[in-house]
Amino acid sequence: MTEAEFAFLRAFLKQRSGLDLGPEKRYLAESRLRPLCRDAGLGSLGELVRKLRSGEDRGLADAAVVAMATHETMFFRDRTPFETLRTDILPRLVEARSELRRLRIWSAAASTGQEAYSVAMIVQEMGLPAAGWTIEILGTDISPSAVERARAGTYSTFEVQRGLPVRHLLDHFSQAGTDWTISPALRSAVEFRVLNLLRDFGGLGTFDVILCRNLAIYLDAPTKTALFERLARVLAPDGALCLGTSETVLGYTRTLVADPERRGFFLHATAAAQPERAYLAG
Repeated sequence: MTEAEFAFLRAFLKQRSGLDLGPEKRYLAESRLRPLCRDAGLGSLGELVRKLRSGEDRGLADAAVVAMATHETMFFRDRTPFETLRTDILPRLVEARSELRRLRIWSAAASTGQEAYSVAMIVQEMGLPAAGWTIEILGTDISPSAVERARAGTYSTFEVQRGLPVRHLLDHFSQAGTDWTISPALRSAVEFRVLNLLRDFGGLGTFDVILCRNLAIYLDAPTKTALFERLARVLAPDGALCLGTSETVLGYTRTLVADPERRGFFLHATAAAQPERAYLAG
């Protein structure tokens, strides 16, 4: 891939997905896009770039974006945010929504579904569906193939051994050979959709909890600002946004601020300024 071709590719990916691919990541682009060239019957990365320049093959353009996306995920990844949800965030929201008895949770970069299903397991353990609560859990990802896998809910032995407690494996999965499939009850508790977070998502409605973890680290500053502002608009006034362990809204938006008591969680600035009102809206 020539310097000019890589420059075009960087601009193309940033415009399509927000991915801020540094000059030093040329090797990464080449390694991830070579399989796409092979599958598309293209002889070289240069030919791929020429196809993308022409704009004639939308499917190929989408495939290139998906190929460059990072889909690293696991059940209960980093564990602490999920424990905070179980012991603090969700109980507070349940108290605040005691009359409405409805919660909406969004896994905004869901990849192959492990994060969204982890949340669903927590919700079931809390007994909310059995107690008559309506719990809507939405998982979205830019990759159609990742969303398809998430909907199927089938994972390898390696995948279920990464972060998933044995009791959850026994309670929620059935085994067929080396694959493990999530129970129909848990699959039906989560809806998955294909969604590009750079595009408008206001039509999704308002959420009490949003998890958008380990995505912002790949975006440049203006794109982070735009994303955080739009996430804030669909976050309930007393809701909670969860980011990755190395991510922050500091310096990118004043609409959201760090939760002083819950690491990795962020609140509307107005709610943080009035702690006695936190978790009491809705």
